[in-house]
Amino acid sequence: MSIIAWLILGLIAGWIASKVVNRTGSGVILDIVLGIVGAFVGGFIFDFVGGRGVTGFNLWSLFVAVVGAIVVLVIYHAIAGRRSSPTP
Repeated sequence: MSIIAWLILGLIAGWIASKVVNRTGSGVILDIVLGIVGAFVGGFIFDFVGGRGVTGFNLWSLFVAVVGAIVVLVIYHAIAGRRSSPTP
């Protein structure tokens, strides 16, 4: 895929994942980064369980990227939530 296709897929996947996890978008740049990282994470997860990862600019790849981005967002919120909570 071209860089433009990765950016568009990343933006869409990151935006959808942000809406699913925290009901708001995280900003254009963070959504793109989140979606691209999510595509790699989702591809790894799907390959690990015997499925196919990102195959191009199509609905399956968008689904894989969204699943990966949701996983990344949940981990990010768990780490950020632990950092921001005061220690007694």
